[in-house]
Amino acid sequence: MKPHRHYREEDCLLQEFIAVVEGDRDAVRTTHAHSVHEHVPVYDCARLDRMLDDAVDRMALQEEWADVLEQGAGVFVLKRAYADTATIDAATAVFEAIIRDERAAGSAAADHFAKAGANDRIWNAQQKLCVRAPEIFARYYANPFLVAASQAWLGPCYQMTAQVNVVRPGGAAQQAHRDYHLGFQMVEQAQRYPAQVHAMSPFLTLQGAVAHSDMPVESGPTKLLPFSQRYAPGYLAWRRQDFRDYFEAHQRQIPLEKGDVIFFNPALFHAAGENRTADVQRMANLLQVSSAYGRAMESLDRTAMCEALYPVLLERIARDDVKEAEVEAVIASCAEGYPFPTNLDSDPPLGGLAPESQQGLMNRALREAWRQEDFVAAIRSQAERRSA
Repeated sequence: MKPHRHYREEDCLLQEFIAVVEGDRDAVRTTHAHSVHEHVPVYDCARLDRMLDDAVDRMALQEEWADVLEQGAGVFVLKRAYADTATIDAATAVFEAIIRDERAAGSAAADHFAKAGANDRIWNAQQKLCVRAPEIFARYYANPFLVAASQAWLGPCYQMTAQVNVVRPGGAAQQAHRDYHLGFQMVEQAQRYPAQVHAMSPFLTLQGAVAHSDMPVESGPTKLLPFSQRYAPGYLAWRRQDFRDYFEAHQRQIPLEKGDVIFFNPALFHAAGENRTADVQRMANLLQVSSAYGRAMESLDRTAMCEALYPVLLERIARDDVKEAEVEAVIASCAEGYPFPTNLDSDPPLGGLAPESQQGLMNRALREAWRQEDFVAAIRSQAERRSA
């Protein structure tokens, strides 16, 4: 395709797409991967623990992941990211209780690419887990691999959101698609954005999924088309039937075990698979991590989340049973890390270029061991200043 300032759906050519997908598949070296399955690098987290503790090794690993996401397969798997799956089981129990409560209340959450009620979906699972079970939230999001992967693609101050998806036996497959931002635009809308925005969109979000159950291929783990994120006008092309036919003929599915995590570029052509089993309840916590420079898809009451989580972290720090890196990981998955936008009249920069962020306030309070009531007063005052 010749370079244009705007892409049009009718200009998307399947042969150009195929050339991009099937060409130069060895462009990225996956030095630290334990294996490669269907072109997808698989990393054994038991072998990576020490790398995350060394600044040089950590950066080398993160640069490799970023290369995979941008120019490589567009997806990688972290095996045994949760070596102790008891935390997964605890979170699963909370999610199942939320699903029962929401069904009893008569709500059937609509899915982006499946019929409402076909699957069980929990929107805003991040806030719901934090407020309902902050102790479990703290254990769940202390995982260092979630932080390392998110920072590899988005840098610091990212914002974590999550939606739980359960596909029951017989649950139908999704259609191939790309994800947020431009993936959630209709063709007419997406065509209005110039080519540079199509190139920028994937760098604003990272998609991930934590396996809350074993996911053999028959249960329908996500169908993936490695290298498809490299096709520039793909936000328009994925709706075309010829592209979808190619996807179905060449897609790959990676079986996962409970505690595995998969991350992929939001521009990768993908779709949840059909659950062909009779007894597997396929549950995944779908992570959507947003750059500080973008807009997250979901609006969370992060002040309420911080208030619920603070006493849990304060107590664990007092007992000396949590590492500093784990505290930072949990706060990164809860509090707002970027200090903007704000009202600079009521919330001016003090001693620097920016006001204190919600994460900064929470870290300071924990370091100084503030009482719960003092922290609540401070974080609510901060919220009022930011919105005044």
